[in-house]
Amino acid sequence: MNAFASVILAIQMLTALAMIGLILIQHGKGADMGASFGGGSSGSLFGASGSANFLSRTTGILAAVFFVATLALAYIGNSRAPTTGSVLEGPAASVPVPAAGTAPATPAAPAAPAAPAEGAAQIPTK
Repeated sequence: MNAFASVILAIQMLTALAMIGLILIQHGKGADMGASFGGGSSGSLFGASGSANFLSRTTGILAAVFFVATLALAYIGNSRAPTTGSVLEGPAASVPVPAAGTAPATPAAPAAPAAPAEGAAQIPTK
């Protein structure tokens, strides 16, 4: 299962890089606007409106592949064997066990809490 996740992750990364490259080499709608005001032969304000060209279709296909790869990685990551119980139900900390024949160490008494400061003592000093 780990190899399958690695293949999907590689596909996702390559698709993302290809999408970045395709998006950066495409020109936006604003690039056609200058041609319509100055010297282009376009019939409308934003240029000729036609079907999507090769770059935008390829970008759409790569976006769909990226989306499917993302969903597959989320499914694989979520389909691990469930753990039994909660993390909070486990032991708080491991306590060292003394060696046989030695006296157990006595824990130090907790310090008494300090009285809350009043008045000017509450202002922190540098």
